[in-house]
Parts: sequence; C-alpha cells; structure tokens
Amino acid sequence: MTDRRFSAREAIAFLTDDFTRLPAPPEEYAPDGPLAWQGYDTARARAAERTGEEESVVCGVATIGTPPPPSPPAQATASAHAAVSTPASAPDPLPAPAAAPPPAPAPAPAAVPAEPAGPAGAVRAVLIAFEFGFLGGSLGERTGDRLESAYRYAREHRLPVVSLVATGGSRMQEGMRALTQLQRVARQSALTRAAGLPQIAVLRDPTTGGGWATLGAGADVVLALPAAQVGFAGSRVRPPDADPAAYTAEAQRDAGAVDAIVAAEHLRETLTRWLRLLTAPSTTPAPPPPHLPTPPPATTPATGAPPPSAPRPLPATGWEAVERARSPRRPRADAYLDAYFTHRTAISGDRAGGTDPGMLCGFGEHEGRTIAYAAQCGTATRPAGYRTAARLIRLADRLGIPVLTLVDTPGAANDAEAERQGTGAAIADLFTAVATARTPVTTLVIGEGGSGGALALAAPGNTWATPDSYFSVIAPEPAAAILKRPESQVRATADELRIRPQDLVDLGVIRGITSPVAGG
Repeated sequence: MTDRRFSAREAIAFLTDDFTRLPAPPEEYAPDGPLAWQGYDTARARAAERTGEEESVVCGVATIGTPPPPSPPAQATASAHAAVSTPASAPDPLPAPAAAPPPAPAPAPAAVPAEPAGPAGAVRAVLIAFEFGFLGGSLGERTGDRLESAYRYAREHRLPVVSLVATGGSRMQEGMRALTQLQRVARQSALTRAAGLPQIAVLRDPTTGGGWATLGAGADVVLALPAAQVGFAGSRVRPPDADPAAYTAEAQRDAGAVDAIVAAEHLRETLTRWLRLLTAPSTTPAPPPPHLPTPPPATTPATGAPPPSAPRPLPATGWEAVERARSPRRPRADAYLDAYFTHRTAISGDRAGGTDPGMLCGFGEHEGRTIAYAAQCGTATRPAGYRTAARLIRLADRLGIPVLTLVDTPGAANDAEAERQGTGAAIADLFTAVATARTPVTTLVIGEGGSGGALALAAPGNTWATPDSYFSVIAPEPAAAILKRPESQVRATADELRIRPQDLVDLGVIRGITSPVAGG
C-alpha cells in the first residue's frame, strides 16, 4: 500500500474487519449536474463501473481496535498521590489560593446506547474513505450530502470520526456548487468539534485542494502515509518552478501541519491507540508525578569515594536551587513522562507553520486514565512550542481530558527570529488556553522556571515543584543586570528573589513539593 494509490475499500480493510456502510441520503440530482455539464453523467457512470462505488466517498461505521496492552506491574503504577510532600516548616499549602478557585470541569460526553461498544479494546467510529478512482476523489454535491449525513450520524451516536482522505479537490463539472461543499464540510466538522467528539484524519496520496483544507487540516489529529502528496495546490495548478518536496506529507509534518507519518501496516494499531486515548474523558485532575532524584556523580570529588545515596535535601540557598535545576544529570521531561505513563502518543506542530522539539505534547495513559501532557525540555521555548501547547490544552479541554504540564525552561526564546514568529502573541495564547480551560490542569516544575515563558504553562492554584527546581520572575543573571548589579552579586540576588521550592510554598505560589515514590 505504500508504493501505489489504493482504493477506498482497500483503505477500510486495512483498518477494520467490521464495517457497515451508512445509507446514501435520498436526494434528487439534475441530469449532468447543476451546470448541465455535457457528458458528466456518462463520466460518473464510467467511474462507478471502474471503482464499484457510487460516489467519491464511502461512509460507514466501523469497529477499530486491537487487544488492549497488558497492565503494567503494580510498582510502575504506584499512585503519585503518595509522592507529594511539603516542607516541615511550611504551613499546609494544599488548599488552592482563594483568589484562583479551580475551574469547573469540562462535562464528559454522555453515552448514547444506540451503538454497541465493540469488543474489549476496540472503539466504534464513523469512517469516511475517499475513492480517488472516482473522478479523482473530487467533492461534489453528492459527496457533500454523504459527508453531512456521516457527521450527523457521528453526533447522534456520539462516535469519533476517522477520515481516510485522498482527493484532488472540488469537482470541476459542478463549478461553484461543488466549491461550496467545503463550507458544508467545515460546518459539520465544527459542529462535531463543539459536541466534544474527536476527529482524526489519515492523509493518503494525494490529499490536495479543499479536501486538505477541511477534512485533512481541520482534524484534531492528522496522520499521513509516507511520501503522500499533501498540499493545498494540486500538481496541475502549482507554479512551474515549485519544489515538489514542499508538497509532501513529510514537508507538512516539518511545517507543523501533520502530527506523524505512519506506515500503512501500522495504521490500525496507531488509530486504535489514538481512539482509545481521545474517547476516555475524566473529571479527576492528574496527580503530579513523583520526584525523580538527580543521579549522584560517580565519585565524590574530595575523596574519590562513591557518594552517599541518601535523599537530597531541599536547596539551602537560591543559587543552589539554580545549580540543581541546571545540572546536566537532572532528569528531564522525557524521563518524567516515561515514568508517569504506561504509554503515550505525541502530537506535533502548531498548525501555523512551526514545530518546537523543546515542547513535548500529546496524550498518554496513567493508571488506566487518559492524561494530556505538555512538557518543556529545558530549552528556551519557541513560539511554535507555545502554540502547540495551547493547541493541546484546548483539544484536551474540548474532549474532557485532564492535563499535566511540566515546566522546565530558562525562559522564552528571545532572539530576533522568535520575535518575528510572534513570541508575545504565542505566550498570550497559551496563558489564555490555561486560564479558560474547564478541564483540570496540573503542573509540576521539574527544573528551571524562567519568568513568563515558564508561567504561561503553569496551572493557577495547582502547581507543584520538585526539590531540584526553581521558579523566578526572571533568572538571577538578568535580574542582577536589570538591577544594575555587578556579576559578583548574582548569587545574592538569587537568594533575595526567594526562588527555592520551599520559598515558593511560603509565598503561596505552589501547592507543595514532590518526593520520590516510596521504595522507588
């Protein structure tokens, strides 16, 4: 399937062994279409004979799934609630600040019993598959009727929508009546989004024109087959000197428009995982992960002997907090995520032309529940990273899935290119996404908490910190510079800023400090 274009039936068979077609809407159509295009009905008849389909889309209901993964060992899923501690000298910091009450949780979608749940580990979904062999998979009035009917069925029965897209765009023989089908599709997609139902698109070869700009790019999660042609401009309407590599699935992934490239033989497994994760709402906040201690050096510098293995105390000074947060041995976001989740699947890209490898976003399973995550990796966060995190939080909020964020950045990227890419607007967007989220958001500061570039990812009233972290209005070095202090006063400035985890508890900025899992 990776070296040729395949039919709608082949695409469906690759994903499911249980597919039931939805009936076509009973509509009357003018001979030769709305434009009375000579020979149009004949062309349709030839396409139907060649493909065995009546239109360029096949819509139905499918059971997509594989057996669920085995449960992890009990030790791996020990509740992180038991790993939360607070300094002995601090007042109880657990209640959230009165000025920032937790938002009401997003309502979980109500179940509708009209559709069977399918076997264990499987998910029922509305499946839309384009038949490229039928007039190039183009969208016409009949296509729009079928798509609208499929989306309505999904909302009525509270089913996710999976689209297997392969289209050249709008149908020329129907003119503007064909083009306006994009408005119908966009509306149906928006209504389904507002209903709290996930939409996943799989981009086949080719996915161009209005099909890409609606069903494809408009989905919550966008997957693509390797080397598939993907772009708004089809091959016959591009500039003659256009770089073909720019119109590929890989290029769209690099530009932040596609989440992942998935080989055809892995589609069923990948879609099963995504559907399970995105159809499991919960109103319970994500527990903060336990602290992962920084591994000690191999030897003690003074004696050359192995260092003691006793738990590290809280930092004695502000500068020690900074040094611990900046230690290259300290576990980073990927280590925390791997320890927290049984399995996780990433999204990628801000849908505005960019990606940031320093911001990890996606969904994972923790103790049998789906948790969304957005995690900084210790680098200066780019505008695309903030936009991707905002995209993640809004999607989780719409689906009623709790969110975990991990803060670890010296601050927002402040180079000229970052300014041109809209750093301020991107940070503002993330602040807004967190502030307006109805689903619960939990934050753990695992390293550096550098100014607003870190705060934008933090949950008001539900932020925690590890002993190897600090959170500051700005890093001590630029703080000293702003105050016109010499470099020799940087350490003293760190103390005055009160940036240690225990200081943050005293100030009411965080709720508590995490400790390692018992016996871990």
